[in-house]
Amino acid sequence: MKLFVGLGNPGEKYEATRHNVGFAVIDQFMQDHGLAMTKQKFRADYEIWHSPKEKVLLLKPFTYMNASGEAVLPIMSYYGIGMEDLVVVYDDLDLDPGRIRLRQKGSSGGHNGMKSIISILGSDQFNRIRVGIGRPHPGWKVVDHVLAPFDKTEQVLIDQAVGQAASALTDYLDNEDFIQTMNKFN
Repeated sequence: MKLFVGLGNPGEKYEATRHNVGFAVIDQFMQDHGLAMTKQKFRADYEIWHSPKEKVLLLKPFTYMNASGEAVLPIMSYYGIGMEDLVVVYDDLDLDPGRIRLRQKGSSGGHNGMKSIISILGSDQFNRIRVGIGRPHPGWKVVDHVLAPFDKTEQVLIDQAVGQAASALTDYLDNEDFIQTMNKFN
């Protein structure tokens, strides 16, 4: 069983913001496979999909970004999901808008949602897909940048990156080897 987690903040206020690209990737993956998010538990919206290869849990925490781990650990414990079967999708300031980067492990890179997950799981040894949102414009604070919507030019790039990240999740399910998927999409 795999667990795909998209990070973001719940509610209309945050829906189209840079910080919510993790949610957008999960939404795109679900759309690609004709799925809908129908369940709430574990302080999250989630869905269970029986793919042709294996069961997949799709999760969008509604704990707000800084407490994302509080939704991830309970669902992993309940379903007995190992660290090797977790993939977290989130926004990254250090990547240009429209770029994605897959990694098997690593630090939080200053991302509060990842800090929460790493702290609560007690490990940074899990797969992740980072979606670039770029650095703030001069004079902007980071918090203002991540909670702002994309401009029209960036949105085109982000839409492509969201589609690419969703395709990477599908590729990982198909070949069951994150390194192979990483080599293909990086």
